[in-house]
Amino acid sequence: MLSPASLLITGGRIVDPANRVDLTGDVWIRDGKIAAVGPGVSAQVPAGVPTLDASGKVVSPGLIDLHVHLREPGQSAKETIATGTQAAARGGFTSIVCMPNTSPSIDNTSAVALIQEKAQREGVVNVFVAGALTKGIAGEELAPIGSLKNAGVVAVTDDGHCIQNNDLMRRALEYARMFDLTVMDHCQDYSIVTDGVMHEGYWSASLGLRGWPSAGEEMIVARNILLAELTGCRVHCQHMSAAGSIRLIREAKKRGVPISGEACPHHFTLTDMALAGSEAFWDGDGKGLVDLGGLAVPKWPSYDTNFKMNPPLRSAADREAILEGLADGTLEVLASDHAPHCDFQKEVEFDYAPFGITGLENELALSLMQLVHTKRLSLSAMIEKFTVNPARLLGLRTKGQLTVGCDGDVTVFDPNAEWTYDRMASVSKSKNSPFHGWPMKGKVGATVVAGNVAFRA
Repeated sequence: MLSPASLLITGGRIVDPANRVDLTGDVWIRDGKIAAVGPGVSAQVPAGVPTLDASGKVVSPGLIDLHVHLREPGQSAKETIATGTQAAARGGFTSIVCMPNTSPSIDNTSAVALIQEKAQREGVVNVFVAGALTKGIAGEELAPIGSLKNAGVVAVTDDGHCIQNNDLMRRALEYARMFDLTVMDHCQDYSIVTDGVMHEGYWSASLGLRGWPSAGEEMIVARNILLAELTGCRVHCQHMSAAGSIRLIREAKKRGVPISGEACPHHFTLTDMALAGSEAFWDGDGKGLVDLGGLAVPKWPSYDTNFKMNPPLRSAADREAILEGLADGTLEVLASDHAPHCDFQKEVEFDYAPFGITGLENELALSLMQLVHTKRLSLSAMIEKFTVNPARLLGLRTKGQLTVGCDGDVTVFDPNAEWTYDRMASVSKSKNSPFHGWPMKGKVGATVVAGNVAFRA
């Protein structure tokens, strides 16, 4: 990370949901902190301060992605802190939260310190650490949550795995609540999901692939709601994909249960029909195809492992439920679940390929296309799910807002700029994205971290 710097961003449309700001003006960052926001600010700035022209673009608080796999330590062939943070900067993200399912897992203070030190040396954006809930992410014995909190973790999770023992999960929530930590959970009941590789439904039967039923997610979401209500601990359900999950969270939030959920762009853009190949979209009535405003989608083969993720792409009805959940506030957070894998790992039979796709560099564009340009959400409401909401959930009090005195993290983007995503041009070490060749609408112009320009288009 670079030292705090000063910068004047001029002439942009400033959208700051935390302060209910939507106006044209300037943002002055002085020594890494927000010094002033609004019209005419440039007149206050001393001569010699570097300037970034944001005319015709949106200027928002720095975007936060609370669900990213950086793969270090132990899996640096897939991604590193250096390459992962570069991808984040290119995608407009000034802060990311790395998941603990590394080799070894981040279940002790030494592992946390390793990530923090390496991020300080090699990262170009802020890297926050999520610690493991259980030792080795094995779901058998609690990790030292108090020590992890003291080491600086912002949340705890066994992401990639899910604690199956309900009593152990209860104790984990009680323990985490003592230290005011949010528990983030990958919701998967192993006993019903078993060895499923795609959503259980028409297309799994048609393609002859083992099904991963929605109930496998919904049962754990229901468990988490009951335990959150019992313990009072904040529980955040990761990458929600099933209509039943959204319904359960909506009902629980109305009762005041401390439960929240996130959505990933691939789940509200694609459906399980994608695994049949692009030709499936043209053979039927096209209801599984997303609305891209008339933009042409490239062709891809059936059984493409770049469409394999956990939880899997689900039905059109599930996709619609996720969009409704985002629109009505049931799902408060947008995140990528950026999960890089080496090419050779994905270039195998579908059953044997690992779950996961990359997402940092195109999630803003996909969110704009599916949420804002379709008028499901206002621009401010979408930005809220990338900024103040994740910051509040994790207790990042100086992030996600353009309040004077807060960190000078800013994202500048053009919501209407059209471009084509090329995974081979990605700065991530891995290229496992299903969106190769897809037209995008919404492009990052600059990513500013503590007054430093970490990325400029």
